[in-house]
Amino acid sequence: MATFVSVPLKKSTEVDLVKPLTKFISATYSAAEDQGEYVRAAEELNKLRKSAVGRPLDKHESSLEVLLRYYDQLCAIEPKFPFSENQLCLTFTWKDAFDKGSLFGGSVKLALASLGYEKSCVLFNIGALASQIAYEQNFDNDEGLKTAAKYYQLASGAFSYIKDTVLSALNREPTMDISPDAVGALSQIMLAQAQEVFFLKATSDKMKDAIIARLANQAADFYGDAFKQCQYKENLPKYFYFQEVLPVLAAKHCIMQANAEYHQSLLAKQQKKFGEEIGRLQHATELVKTVASRYDEYINVKDLSDKISRALTAAKKDNDFIYHDRVPDLKDLEAIGKAALVKSTVIKVPISQKFTDLFEKMVPLAVQHSMSAYNSRKAEIVNRLIGQMREATNLSNGVLASLNLPAAVEDLSGDSIPQSILEKSRAIIQQGGLQSIDQLIKDLPELLQRNREILDESVRILDEEEATDNELRNKFGQRWQRTASNDLYKPLRTEGGNLCKFLDQAVQADKVVKERYSTHRDMIALLCKPEAELNAAIPSANPAKTLQGSEVVSVLRALLANVNEVKMEREKLENDIKSAQCDMTSKFLTALAQDGAINEEAISVTELDNIYGGYTQKVQQSLKIQEEILGKIQNSHQEFSTMKQSNADANQREEMLKKLAAAHDSYVELSNNLREGTKVCTIHY
Repeated sequence: MATFVSVPLKKSTEVDLVKPLTKFISATYSAAEDQGEYVRAAEELNKLRKSAVGRPLDKHESSLEVLLRYYDQLCAIEPKFPFSENQLCLTFTWKDAFDKGSLFGGSVKLALASLGYEKSCVLFNIGALASQIAYEQNFDNDEGLKTAAKYYQLASGAFSYIKDTVLSALNREPTMDISPDAVGALSQIMLAQAQEVFFLKATSDKMKDAIIARLANQAADFYGDAFKQCQYKENLPKYFYFQEVLPVLAAKHCIMQANAEYHQSLLAKQQKKFGEEIGRLQHATELVKTVASRYDEYINVKDLSDKISRALTAAKKDNDFIYHDRVPDLKDLEAIGKAALVKSTVIKVPISQKFTDLFEKMVPLAVQHSMSAYNSRKAEIVNRLIGQMREATNLSNGVLASLNLPAAVEDLSGDSIPQSILEKSRAIIQQGGLQSIDQLIKDLPELLQRNREILDESVRILDEEEATDNELRNKFGQRWQRTASNDLYKPLRTEGGNLCKFLDQAVQADKVVKERYSTHRDMIALLCKPEAELNAAIPSANPAKTLQGSEVVSVLRALLANVNEVKMEREKLENDIKSAQCDMTSKFLTALAQDGAINEEAISVTELDNIYGGYTQKVQQSLKIQEEILGKIQNSHQEFSTMKQSNADANQREEMLKKLAAAHDSYVELSNNLREGTKVCTIHY
């Protein structure tokens, strides 16, 4: 009598997961350690898929465990990789589980570039294999019954989950086996079978007849619902599978009703309701006769029929000779209660208790995007603060150079190179002098041109792809269901526009650099000369002995020392700002886990204020202190100039020293700007 239904597995073609995942990993993660770990994880994922869907599976818990772990891994990697048509495109092909192919050997299959499709198909196989494992159990012992009930409920839960999610997971109609109608019917069938298993266990355990009757009646109700779902859905009866299933479901519906009536009759006998006993046994007899006459090729009900027949014969005999109780009509019999002891297993990832995420250290894309946005905000603040400090330093250098400081207070002898000019000369020579600047200026146009060519070619490819997409969309109309090219590649076009603006700005910046270099080139070349040649090129002047040891010189030297101290503190502050760190990954992961989404702006602004609020105050304080010191220097220098003996030679010498100091400052700034520009162009390249 215990005939159960199992579901066939879907079959898939082989897919190479390693190559596309490795390409994404290489492009996204710069650390060699991370790349190596994630590539090995991709290889393990590929092996796991082959074990789960690339070979026949035994009807055993170990095979099901492989499927569960693969499904869990798919769920784990979904938020970590950009699976889509325009980014990480993986196409999965699956055959319809119920299609047996045509006379010419064809079969129904569907190929989609959708991880949701892969998940739905794998979950279908989880339900199918669970039904097969349950089917193989020994229903004559307690352990077999418990195992069968467990796996029928798992199968029901798997099919139910597909029913609720498959359409949202795909961008087109699925094959019929994973359609909401089909998996909904399968879920109900599995639930009915799980309930029947509990009925069998209750019968085996000789539980009270009232309980067994309610269990059987609930099973009959479940089978009736399953029969209706299969019978009245337009497409399902066309499947050979469902044509086979329908009579089994109809028979089970009748059999479970018969069992319910039989055990309720035993309860009536115990309660000395002998007429009700006979009425229920008569109804049970009619039910098993219906099964025997219509569905005998599917289910054998001889044992149940004989049991009911014997009970009815004995009950009639006792009632005729002893009790003479009136036998009520069927419609007058009290309805039998129901007791549902089963429910579909809720699919909650991870399903496997042994699951370990192969990409555990890789953060979800939502966190990656939030980190990217955070880093942009951080870079904006860091660049602003450092830019303010460097601009202030350049202003200070310009003011001092215009006043010929500190050379003026070092040059009281009038016939030797001031120490500050010597130090500037050595610094330029150590950094490569004119040759270094010339090479950087020579390399930049080539890098910019190469970036421009790459950008233009990328835009051309996008334009061609969009034109082709529009042409096919006009040709096929609604049948062309691919995402519109304009929507698909909008982020790429936005990034291309930003890069174009960047290159235009770089070209303008190059012009400014060359003009400035041209202005100071001769003085930079002079600073690269040996000390004797440099000294000979600087006009000499009469010594200003009257200023040696004067208070104004002492004041100027003290103020210059203060300026240098501010610059040194600023360099340390710049390093501190650059090295400031915060574990934003953990904060974004926590927000994602708690809220299911990340309010990146609110979190980033709060943390950046905590990190850089103090630095902002220090920068502003540094600027204010410099402004005060420069004001004092200008006042003292005016007094110094008044006291200094004025003659033509002294004026020429002072002008030359000013130009040399300005040339050094310009060299340092140009060298830094050119190197940063070369680095940026190389990164984009």
